[in-house]
Amino acid sequence: MNKRRWIVGTAAAATLAASGLFIAFSPLAAAPAHSAETARPVIVVLGDSISAEYGLPRDTGWVSLLRKRLADKQIDYSVANASISGDTTSGGRARMPELMARLKPSIVIVELGANDALRGVPLSTTEDNLRTIVEQAQQGHAKVVLVGMYVPSNYGQAYTQRFHGLYGSLARKMNVRLVPFLLAGIENRPDMFQSDQMHPTQQAQPVLLDNVWPVLAPLLRQHGR
Repeated sequence: MNKRRWIVGTAAAATLAASGLFIAFSPLAAAPAHSAETARPVIVVLGDSISAEYGLPRDTGWVSLLRKRLADKQIDYSVANASISGDTTSGGRARMPELMARLKPSIVIVELGANDALRGVPLSTTEDNLRTIVEQAQQGHAKVVLVGMYVPSNYGQAYTQRFHGLYGSLARKMNVRLVPFLLAGIENRPDMFQSDQMHPTQQAQPVLLDNVWPVLAPLLRQHGR
């Protein structure tokens, strides 16, 4: 199949990252404190601009839709969106210990890596960072969902295959669940992307959630209260 390859990072996101102007949402706001008796299990989404609602109205991204779906289905989880536009696996790795200590999540969804490719980070470094993020989550007794991405074909066939392949390989080695491609189903639809043709529109967000949901749902059954 002739599939267009997309990458999360854009020049705009890289500029934001370089300037320190990130789009982020406070996990504390998304996951309010509860007493020990009433505390709900927490899902942490550790991602970049795709999950941080880059270019979207507030509370319309797939993570916000996940929060709404859980409520509609009366599945008693809170969702903390710890995504930052322009973030890399190194940034996620550095933030994980504090997030784990503060939020004590039951599930961590990891949507990182594409900005590494944008910045020319060696694949071995990206893989090592992702492995460490997964290990940090598992050491905190959290289940992990790893979200795969592609990079543009102009990076070369060998590189694009190795980049995408590292997600599946890591998921198998570390026994975690894998979303093969977050943008599956919209990658050949320009109308589903913002003017940069990289970041999905508000109309595309339900598709992203539907790509994650079948992988996440079995973990909710294991942890749900």
